[in-house]
Amino acid sequence: MRGYRGIKYTLFIFCYFFWVVSAILTAVGIYAKVAKEKDVVDTLTVDPALLLIVVGSLMFLVTFLGCFGALRNATCLLKTFLAILAVIFLLQIAAGAVGYVFTDMVTKRTEKLMMKTIVRYREDRDLENAIDYIQKKFKCCGVEDYKDWSNNVYFECSENNPSLEACGVPFSCCRHQENQTVLNTMCGYGMQKEQEDSANEHIFTIGCLDKIIMWGKKNLLLVAGLTGGLLLLEVCMMILAGAQIAWIQKVQRRQRESDARSRDDRKERLWFPAFADFDDE
Repeated sequence: MRGYRGIKYTLFIFCYFFWVVSAILTAVGIYAKVAKEKDVVDTLTVDPALLLIVVGSLMFLVTFLGCFGALRNATCLLKTFLAILAVIFLLQIAAGAVGYVFTDMVTKRTEKLMMKTIVRYREDRDLENAIDYIQKKFKCCGVEDYKDWSNNVYFECSENNPSLEACGVPFSCCRHQENQTVLNTMCGYGMQKEQEDSANEHIFTIGCLDKIIMWGKKNLLLVAGLTGGLLLLEVCMMILAGAQIAWIQKVQRRQRESDARSRDDRKERLWFPAFADFDDE
């Protein structure tokens, strides 16, 4: 019985932790979505708030099934939780295999997606902050290079563009100068007109896609460890759910056998008196 309680409450604690995390993600996503203006991005792939809501809601539903099923010994909920988790696990394995086999195709798709975010820069405050964070973190600018910002209507490098930021790049592309105490948000103005060598003195010119790939290769052990840890945790939760289901079914089977024996005993008592004498005369 102690083994069963260990399985039950270990699964409950795992599911409860991710249930709380999913609730926080959903709440943050809803808050960010409500706080935005009405004319904002509504595409899942380029809207961080909407992405948080969707991912958080799915996690909330799945982990709720695990929490409630483990706590109430509900095999139906546990089986549903196990099935969904198995599907997610297989999809992750399949995504990793496809990404490894079709690396060029995945890179091109990622490049197109990142270019969409550049086009929609300034349309969504959350998206803008996310792009600025990535460019600062990886010390990069644009997707392939700094001139990708010409695809954005505010930074488009053309004579017909009335924007003050025409032919420029966002301030997050700028290099931090020595002894600089005040952030210069105009440091990227006109940088697309400069040649790469000249622009490189003031801004980062390498694209973020190459920088992210370089970071992934440099920190391959970290990426592999985090991915393997997540997959291992999912496997552990599936094993715990399967063990609890098997234990519950075993107890239910024993209960049915015990009930069947009790019914047989009652039938025998109906046919024979309680103190019947079966000795031969």
